[in-house]
Amino acid sequence: MTSEAPDSEAQTRPASVADVAITIGITVSLLALSVAMFGSDSSSGANQIALVIGAVLATGVGIKNGHRWNVIERNIVDGIATAMPAILILFSVGSLIGMWMLSGTVPTMIYYGLLLLDPAVFYPASCLLCAIVALSIGSSWTVASTLGVALIGVATALGLSVEITAGAVISGAYFGDKMSPLSDTTNLAPAVTGIDIFTHIRHMVWTTTPSFLFALAAFALIGWRQTPDAGDVGLEQTLTLLQDNFAIGPTMLLPVALVVFLAARKVPAVASILAGVALGAVIALLFQRPVIVEFASAPDTGRVTELFKGVWRVLFDGYAASTGGENLDALLSRGGMSSMLNTVWLIITAMCFGSAMEKAGILQRLVQGLVAFARGVGGLIATTVATCFGVNALAADQYMSIVITGRMFRDEYKARGLHPKNLSRVLEDSGTITSPLVPWNTCGAYMAAALGVPTIAYLPFCFFNLVNPFVSIAYGYTGFKIEPAEDGDWDDAATDRAPQRADH
Repeated sequence: MTSEAPDSEAQTRPASVADVAITIGITVSLLALSVAMFGSDSSSGANQIALVIGAVLATGVGIKNGHRWNVIERNIVDGIATAMPAILILFSVGSLIGMWMLSGTVPTMIYYGLLLLDPAVFYPASCLLCAIVALSIGSSWTVASTLGVALIGVATALGLSVEITAGAVISGAYFGDKMSPLSDTTNLAPAVTGIDIFTHIRHMVWTTTPSFLFALAAFALIGWRQTPDAGDVGLEQTLTLLQDNFAIGPTMLLPVALVVFLAARKVPAVASILAGVALGAVIALLFQRPVIVEFASAPDTGRVTELFKGVWRVLFDGYAASTGGENLDALLSRGGMSSMLNTVWLIITAMCFGSAMEKAGILQRLVQGLVAFARGVGGLIATTVATCFGVNALAADQYMSIVITGRMFRDEYKARGLHPKNLSRVLEDSGTITSPLVPWNTCGAYMAAALGVPTIAYLPFCFFNLVNPFVSIAYGYTGFKIEPAEDGDWDDAATDRAPQRADH
């Protein structure tokens, strides 16, 4: 069997302005129409169809300009392959959430959270807590799927807003992730620009710290002015229902400790999460047998079979609670691999669209056009921020946002005499930070699935993620903490050594 020859410069033409305008214009319009017509349910199918149409348009542009179908198709397959680590993590997290409900791990976290967290300081405390844990383990995804899930449960029981809570969780998780030397993106951005990670982190402090302090102040103000819907009676009832239906105790928190420990040791995310699932299953079998038997609903089988059926079922279909409290049942009935299918569908279609756009040259043409309009340092940084956000939206992946934008702009930063740490900081201030704000981005889809709150609903409350890019732009226009380059600062081989993919 012979394979088709790859594209060559002689055979292909660059994308035109009209190609870019038509493809992006139609796709963005369809996505906006999807949100307008379907609201928070747009990610359950409508966005996926819009992205498929966008992929078809981008493929048509590529073929028109001389790219072979099989080359575009191979690029799409490769793009989906780059998302496979995220997809595996999502399926693992689905099982983790369901198992931790069954094992009493999440109910125990909610129980202790209700006892310890004052509603008046709940939002800033949640943000700060997530920041500390993410800083220690370098993973925003792990924080959201463990601590974040519990905090959403506490907020529901206290009668507080789950949307604001999700914003606090994401703000804290991304601050900690961004400032941790253990984080993949914190290693990727300086690798793209050719500087060491600690120079990168020290330079990020100047934009990240004021942004995070603003977020904490905003959450504190909201918490101070908001009155919880649940009174003492509702709180006591929730505590009683948790005690009556689950074995509550410190032992149930061992799966959380295990996952955090493994994440801190840089064990791959999927392995860490599956270890948490396995330990959760052991604890469920040891301490939550009545819960498993009731959940299995198989009175005609033996006890061992019922236990086995319950544990097996929760892994693929999640946990369905029957505590006697309607709100608590809705809160605890979550998880299972099947709960992640819509999110995986969204990620696959988004990667199809992004990969087709990249191969057709539409992304490159768009960035080249933006660079031409960058005037002065402030304009260059603003353009870099806009490009990172645009790639997050169009390519649907924060890694592509960092790598593509870094490669496109490094020569421009070098030509203007700017130190490479300025570019690495901007890549994180925009590429990393804005990724959970796009519903079809791998990060936005993950956060919505893990926390159970639609991206559009939590987006207005991700204060850190919303403010940080503008702080970075402000520094560019004022010249504050914009460092000039000296001889030898730029490593021209950096982009060839930059990693293309890492665990979240």
